[in-house]
Amino acid sequence: MIIVMKRGSTRDQVDQVIEHLERLGFGVHLSEGVEQTVIGAIGDKSRLGAANLELLPGVERVVPILKPFKLVSREFRPESSQVRVGPVVFGGDQIVVAAGPCSVESHQQLMETAEAVARAGAHLLRGGAFKPRTSPYSFQGLEEEGLKILAEARERFGLPVVTEVVSPESVELVASYADMLQIGARNMQNFQLLREVGRSGKPVLLKRGMAATVEEWLMAAEYILSEGNFNVVLCERGLRTFETATRFTLDLNAVPLAKELTHLPVVVDPSHGTGKWSLVPAMSRAAVAAGADGLLIEVHPRPEEALSDGPQSLTPKRFTALMEQVAAVAEAVGRRLPLPAGQTA
Repeated sequence: MIIVMKRGSTRDQVDQVIEHLERLGFGVHLSEGVEQTVIGAIGDKSRLGAANLELLPGVERVVPILKPFKLVSREFRPESSQVRVGPVVFGGDQIVVAAGPCSVESHQQLMETAEAVARAGAHLLRGGAFKPRTSPYSFQGLEEEGLKILAEARERFGLPVVTEVVSPESVELVASYADMLQIGARNMQNFQLLREVGRSGKPVLLKRGMAATVEEWLMAAEYILSEGNFNVVLCERGLRTFETATRFTLDLNAVPLAKELTHLPVVVDPSHGTGKWSLVPAMSRAAVAAGADGLLIEVHPRPEEALSDGPQSLTPKRFTALMEQVAAVAEAVGRRLPLPAGQTA
């Protein structure tokens, strides 16, 4: 349930409600908006009737949340959230673009890619150091050495780093190098991992599972928020369907639907969603038009040599052209691409 405080309620009144809920064994999450304060209470509501809470000073009303996801819902937080990753902000009127290779393959490959995407106007650097692959014989990533290379690229080119974490045991290690932790599609329902990244406090990019419903996706986000970490960005990356012409089917319905249901920012990964570099520009434009708050784009200096996902990776030249197209669509729908760090208008 959520407890809506009256406008002008005092800090003491808010604290009194929180203490009352905690004494009854509820988990409490405070959301302080510009005009109103809302307290989320997670627990067995049979312990407390709504009428009792409404008698407390400063309480305007008590509203049950009927959806299975509570903290991610717009009932809990009606205004859209913004998530800051270094100087970059997901949400609001900005379209954030994270770009880079599927995998960190070598020092030279990543530095070359990072320089190219930074020059083209990307806002974050993406790249996998730990790679969960379908085959145990496929390239699995450089692990900590890859993290060190990503951190060096951040220092050289000023781009915050988003990279995948694949196990609860590696969260602390990855968090020590990365600015944002990515939960991949295969781990969307790895609940121990979700709890651990929630405890880390780091911003989290949560990809939708390849066979997950929107509700399951939001429930996965609920695990992270339930640990006190509200810095979550959702990522639509395509579903597995009967269609074989593309790697996955990019579900752009999910973008406006998720934004109706949740206050969290939503971004789109058209590289995985299509599996074909030639389709990435069109689906990127469509994603921005559909209301996405950002894009994840795979870029490789020589896609034909990539150790993973070469067919869906753009060359630096094609990525530069894409950024110009995305900027035009963003402007058409009343949004904008923020200037990269260090650049001024």
